[in-house]
Amino acid sequence: MKVKFYGIEGDFVEEREYAIPTFEGDRGLQVLKEVVIAYQANLRQGNACTKTRGDVNGSGKKPFRQKGTGMARQGEKRSPLARGGGVVFGPKPRDFSINVNRKEKRLALQRALFDSVEEGKLMILEALKPMEAPKTATMAAVFNKMVQDKRSLLIDSDFSENQLLSVRNLNNIFSIDVASVNALDLSRYPCVVMTERALNAFLERAQA
Repeated sequence: MKVKFYGIEGDFVEEREYAIPTFEGDRGLQVLKEVVIAYQANLRQGNACTKTRGDVNGSGKKPFRQKGTGMARQGEKRSPLARGGGVVFGPKPRDFSINVNRKEKRLALQRALFDSVEEGKLMILEALKPMEAPKTATMAAVFNKMVQDKRSLLIDSDFSENQLLSVRNLNNIFSIDVASVNALDLSRYPCVVMTERALNAFLERAQA
């Protein structure tokens, strides 16, 4: 498949052919959806906790007599109907995690990459500029030519400390190494900028 290739300064050079896995029709879309949902579910902490009437502090004494007050009968102050009482069917700590097998992850990764190319949001950068010292303006100049103000995912196989320091102040750029990127990352960003060496490493990982 052909992908837009940019020079080290962020200038468009040409469209280059890469051995990106292709898909016909809806193949892999359902798996991609399930894997993305699993990643999102695994991010949930699941630590919300409410107190039932058995957990609430308070007396079990009847607050007032059964008859003759003109009010509805009450059995205890810890009732869900009373102020400060327990919560009915409230959330308790739980595990939201979903297991995904290796083949599903690989297929979802391939489909996410294919969709990125089809939608024209994947761009290949020759390489990140070597930085002798952190300089945000230098990195900003490169990405302003490529993605303007769009939220973008920057992927490389290895970042130097100065490169990371130069990128982290750019609000619209999120950097990640190629070993950590997943289908959710590729799906949720409008633009994906990947260095050429990162793409080669990514294809090896996706086709392994």
